[in-house]
Amino acid sequence: MFMRRFSGKRGMRPGQLVAALIGLCLVMMPLASCNTTTPTTTNVLKEVPLNLNIPGSAMSSPVTGPLPGSTVLHVRITFKIDPAMMQKMQNQKVEPGKPSHLEQFARQIGIDDGTYQKFKDFFNPQGISLNLSKMRTHLSIEAKASTFAKVLRTDFVRHSYQGRTFFAPDAKKPPVVPQFLLNYIDAVTGLDNYSVQPTHQASFQPAASTGAQKPAADCSPQDQTLLPRDIAHAYGFDQLWNQGLHGENTTINLVEIDGSLKSDIQNYLSCISFKGSVTPVNVDGHPQDTLGESTLDIQMAAGLARSANIKVYQTDGSSNSVDDIWVNVNDELQKILDDNVNNANAGGTVSVSLGASEGEMSQQDMRAIDQSIQQLTKIEHMTVFVASGDCGAFTSGRYGDLSVSFPASDPWSTAVGGTILQIDQGQNRANESAWSDGASGGSCKNRWGTGGGLSSVFGVPSWQNQSGVKNSISNGKRQVPDISAAAYGLAVYYKGQWGSVGGTSAAAPIWAAGMALVHQGLIKQGKSFNASPQVFYDAAKRNGRAYYDITQGNNLYYKAAQGWDYTTGLGTPNLADLYRTLSQ
Repeated sequence: MFMRRFSGKRGMRPGQLVAALIGLCLVMMPLASCNTTTPTTTNVLKEVPLNLNIPGSAMSSPVTGPLPGSTVLHVRITFKIDPAMMQKMQNQKVEPGKPSHLEQFARQIGIDDGTYQKFKDFFNPQGISLNLSKMRTHLSIEAKASTFAKVLRTDFVRHSYQGRTFFAPDAKKPPVVPQFLLNYIDAVTGLDNYSVQPTHQASFQPAASTGAQKPAADCSPQDQTLLPRDIAHAYGFDQLWNQGLHGENTTINLVEIDGSLKSDIQNYLSCISFKGSVTPVNVDGHPQDTLGESTLDIQMAAGLARSANIKVYQTDGSSNSVDDIWVNVNDELQKILDDNVNNANAGGTVSVSLGASEGEMSQQDMRAIDQSIQQLTKIEHMTVFVASGDCGAFTSGRYGDLSVSFPASDPWSTAVGGTILQIDQGQNRANESAWSDGASGGSCKNRWGTGGGLSSVFGVPSWQNQSGVKNSISNGKRQVPDISAAAYGLAVYYKGQWGSVGGTSAAAPIWAAGMALVHQGLIKQGKSFNASPQVFYDAAKRNGRAYYDITQGNNLYYKAAQGWDYTTGLGTPNLADLYRTLSQ
């Protein structure tokens, strides 16, 4: 039986249940909607097993021991949003440059005071701390594993599965919660760490010169790498610069799970005469590692939007953490939401250069992050650019296993693929092809090429279900990527020396910087803008010159072709023409 009548034998009083955790959503199908049945006096006291949707093969894998009760768990509850309210917020016309004051809508978008009080009445007596986001859609709950085990009447154990270890509630003693107002809950995360850790390490190659470049050097790498001015001229960023658009009063938000060396960033910013700001924001602690990803993202964004405000949301993504790192990633997205409740009309962008194969993610993590991205896009009008991955058509890293990367596959993300850009002596775009290293096996190590393919989770959005995008391989699922940019041979200053970096990790912040300039120009003209991925498809239909169509190369399975394709999407930015199109 999935439901069992309450009995006082497991240590909870009926009164506690009525004021209990408000019916955590039982997601029985991938990204299915929650039960919206109005609770009755009879069913409100029923106990319901909390299904975290971890694959049966994983839950039946060997148990290696208990999770120590002293382990602090960072549990998050994502509340369901009324779709009509979300649509209403999306349809609200952007008022360029004016304060947005979204908090006045929070009680309509998220939970009301009465509902929140019921959560507090249940958890606070257990010594559990709660924190509700400004939009009232995201609840943070911190407590030891032993406390959650008592409240949910389960045990937490470790499993050994496919060469890795994860923890989860004991399959023989699943967590139980009262069936109470199930329609409030969209996802629950942090009760397990089944999802694989995101890949995020940039592929850095030191310059082929003797000795490291010093901060006092002439700021010119000594090998053939693409500098910001090269990218700017090839893609038309410099044409917007000439119009006075450098990112002034715009914000580029970077989502990171590693840190950067202050000296590296300072040297690079000095080299490019950066006039904006770079502000680190620690979320759930501070990063322990410096792997080059954060360094790459900051330098790509700063080099192309030289007067922008760059906010670096960073957390601890180290492999020795017991946490579900995706909880931390979603907390970063939520922090961006909280920080911009009054800035939704300011034209900000978000860049996410991390991901994991959909098949190795928990449904709960994907649901939670999906909602955060929807809020950023629909409510706060920020375009969210996500790298499509660096293992070609095989994001899992297993050659031949067709898969795409999440959150790039989320329909509300603008997925960014990668190319090999070649320029001539005048910095003009000479040739461009889909990025691939031609590998046919072995270990990916983020070097196989641009990620792309068909989602196994998300349905096709309306803007892809149209002529020119829909094709013989289409199967009714989300297609990746949407657009692309240079992802090979980019100059980066890292650990005191110049070198080159590759990967779609670079392409995402390139686009985030570009759209910051576009939004700045639209705001300057007093014009509204659309932050969803649809805007790129609409622009393609209105102006065939908004992108450079990539027709050469492959991603180890799919081939580049005329028009939209699974390697580079619509193509790379012809930013000046894209801006002109969106200005009309």
